Amino acid sequence: MSTPSPSLAGVAETSLGVAALRALESSREDRLFDDPYAERIKQAADGNGYWDTAPTGWPGFAALLTEQVAARTRYFDEVLLKAANEGCEQVVLLASGMDARAYRLDWPDWTRVFEIDVAEVLAFKSAVLKDAEPTCELVEVATDLRLDWPRALREAGFEPGVPTAWLMEGILYALTPEAADGLLGRVTSVSAPGSVVTFDHLPDNPALRAARAGISAELVNMWVGGPEGEPEPWLAKHGWTTQARDVCEVAAEYGRPAPAAFDPAREGTGPGWLGTARLEKAE
Repeated sequence: MSTPSPSLAGVAETSLGVAALRALESSREDRLFDDPYAERIKQAADGNGYWDTAPTGWPGFAALLTEQVAARTRYFDEVLLKAANEGCEQVVLLASGMDARAYRLDWPDWTRVFEIDVAEVLAFKSAVLKDAEPTCELVEVATDLRLDWPRALREAGFEPGVPTAWLMEGILYALTPEAADGLLGRVTSVSAPGSVVTFDHLPDNPALRAARAGISAELVNMWVGGPEGEPEPWLAKHGWTTQARDVCEVAAEYGRPAPAAFDPAREGTGPGWLGTARLEKAE
């Protein structure tokens, strides 16, 4: 049985580009992480001719984000595993895309990983990885984050009373401030004390806009910015204690240069953050 052609659009389509960047990072001798499944996903998309019509602007856009994707992937790997080992028995990957953490990370035995995304995305990845064994209990939840996804999550077996590690990777930029508030509000409503949320926040900047313009008008308009201002006050409004770090600082700790789109030494760039927040236990 052949792998279904990826008929993805918008934010879902970018998940294939992220998989290609993760495959590239995994091929380096000094890689920050190893994701063998990313190459399989990339090849499946290649085999269906997905990249045959890729815009000429893709290489430039990818170059701006390569080091950011590498640093954030390693950062999120570490945060999620630490949270799981410290008592978060559930992990929820919001808009999971082509994320293969359920297969490639060494999860504690009790961990349940819930992947939330639209059915087309989950079906494509499942077909590509059909012979791979998850290292945890994997639960796919086919729904849209614009719908009542907490209900779908609970119906899939999620327990709101159990501390949970949440991942918001590569999605806040595609939300308006109001939509970002709504998403975090829903996460908070089903989070037990001791839960953790980890995220990246990438406000738009001229370098990113120019690179996106070389791809499509849709991609230009899709980047609407997410929460306004710095991350800590935004999460604090919802009861989360947050540590947000400049992505260039995190990359430097991993021995990497500042990601091009966020390098203050380059013209037209802006800030970018990687962060982790905790819903504190009651005294």
